[in-house]
Amino acid sequence: MIAAERPAYGLDAALCSALAALLVWGLIMVASASVAVAEKLSGAPLHFFFKQVVYTVFGLGLAALIFAVPMRAWEQSGHGLLLLAFFLLLVVFVPGVGKSVNGAQRWIDLMAFRVQVSEPARLALLMYLAGYIVRQQAQIQNSFIGLLRPLLPLAAAAVLMLAQPDFGATAILLAVALLMLFLGGARLLHLGALSALAAVAGTLLIMTAAYRLRRLMSFTDPWADINNSGWQLAQALIAVGRGEWTGVGLGNSLQKLLYLPETHTDFIFAILAEEFGLLGIAALLALFGVVIVRGFCVARLAEKRQQKFSAYLCYGLSAWLGLQALINMAVNMGLLPTKGLTLPLISYGGSSLLTVLAICALILRVDHENRLDKATAPAGGIKT
Repeated sequence: MIAAERPAYGLDAALCSALAALLVWGLIMVASASVAVAEKLSGAPLHFFFKQVVYTVFGLGLAALIFAVPMRAWEQSGHGLLLLAFFLLLVVFVPGVGKSVNGAQRWIDLMAFRVQVSEPARLALLMYLAGYIVRQQAQIQNSFIGLLRPLLPLAAAAVLMLAQPDFGATAILLAVALLMLFLGGARLLHLGALSALAAVAGTLLIMTAAYRLRRLMSFTDPWADINNSGWQLAQALIAVGRGEWTGVGLGNSLQKLLYLPETHTDFIFAILAEEFGLLGIAALLALFGVVIVRGFCVARLAEKRQQKFSAYLCYGLSAWLGLQALINMAVNMGLLPTKGLTLPLISYGGSSLLTVLAICALILRVDHENRLDKATAPAGGIKT
C-alpha cells in the first residue's frame, strides 16, 4: 500500500487541447482547400465549410452522448454492436438504399446526410473485439484456434468492405485488430502467421484488381503518366514541394484551384503542406503525437486499474487515429499508394468526422473513469 495522490476531477488537458486544435485547424483547412471546388459545384465558395460546421455541431453532440455512457454498458453491448456492424455493411448493397459514388458502393442516404458505413461499422467491430479479448483472454493467449475465433467475424466484415470496395478501411481494421490481440497477450508466432497470410491475401487482391494495380504503378512513378493515372499524386507532390519551410500562406494555395482533385477530403494534407510548409507539417505531427501518446497513457492507466475492456479499446482507438493519419500523410507525399482515407479531424466529411469524434469521446470517457476511480479510492491509498 502506498499513499495515493487525489487528482481533481476533469480530463487530460494535453489531450483535449490537441483534439481541439486539430478540430479548429480542420475547419480552417476545409474552408481554405474547398473554395474553388465549392464555387464550381454550388456557386458558394464556403459551401463545404458550412456543411463541415454543421457536421461538427452534430458530432460534438454525439460525442457528448457517448461520453455520458459508462464503459461497462459498451462492454455489455458487444454482440449488439457486432450485429449493427454487419447490418450497416450489408444494407449498403440493398438496391435503393445503398448509394454508389465513383464506382464505390459505400454510402447510404439518411435524408440530407450521407453515411459511409465502414466508418461506424469499424468502430462497432473494434468495441466487440475489445470485449471478446476480455472474456476469452486465456484462449487467445494459449490457442491458435482461440485467436482465430474473434477474427472470423472481422474477416467476414473485411470481405464485405472489400466488396464495396474499401481497401483502406479494411487495412486499418485488420491492423488495429492485430495490435489489440497482441496487447491482449496473443503469441507473436500466431500473429506472425496471420500477418503473413493477410499480406499474401492483400497482394493477391492488388494483383487481381485492375484499378488497384494501376494505383500501384502510378504510385511508383506518377510522372510516367502524369496526364492520366499519375495526375493526382503529381499535383499533390507539387503542392507539398511548393510549401517549402513556412508555406505560401493560408488561402494562397495554387493547387487547390482545380489542379489537385479531392483537395478538401483525401488530399487536404497536400494543401496544408503547401500553405503552412514543413513547419506546419511538424506542428500537425506534434498534435497527432500528443493525441496518440496521451491516448496510450490513458489506456495504460486503465490497464493498471484492471479495466481491461477500456484499456484494449483505448489502445485500439488511439492506434486507429495515428495509423490513419500516417497513412493519409504518406499517400499525399507519395510514400504509399492511394487508399481513399481521410485525415482525422482535418478532412471534410460527415461520416469520418462523426466517427472520429465518437472515438475521441470514448477515449475521454476512459480518462474520466480513470480519474473517478482514483479520486474515489480510499484515503489510505490504493494498490499499484
